[in-house]
Amino acid sequence: MTIRIYHNPRCSKSRATLQLLEEHAVAPQVIRYLDTPPDADTLRELLARLGIGARELMRTGEAAYRDNGLDDPTLDEEALIAAMVEFPILIERPIVVMGDRAIIGRPPERVLELLK
Repeated sequence: MTIRIYHNPRCSKSRATLQLLEEHAVAPQVIRYLDTPPDADTLRELLARLGIGARELMRTGEAAYRDNGLDDPTLDEEALIAAMVEFPILIERPIVVMGDRAIIGRPPERVLELLK
């Protein structure tokens, strides 16, 4: 089964998660999501696998979040997904996907739940 990691090599948690997978003999497909951002359909699929709403996947401390008024509670899921497509830096990382499940690697050890 293919395991994918949505990875930002500049992020220490993302690097630690990738290293942890490799230490457990897992060679995931690495998706550098800042270089090749996921489209809206992919984000919807990830949200479904994670079992969370769009706002829960967003990095609310990023300038793009503040600068674009994304803290507006009236914004719906589609508006938040569109913002993540336009500004992929807003996507929480790393996301590890295996089969129909996904997990955010914060802390990195959480991804071990997928390997059980």
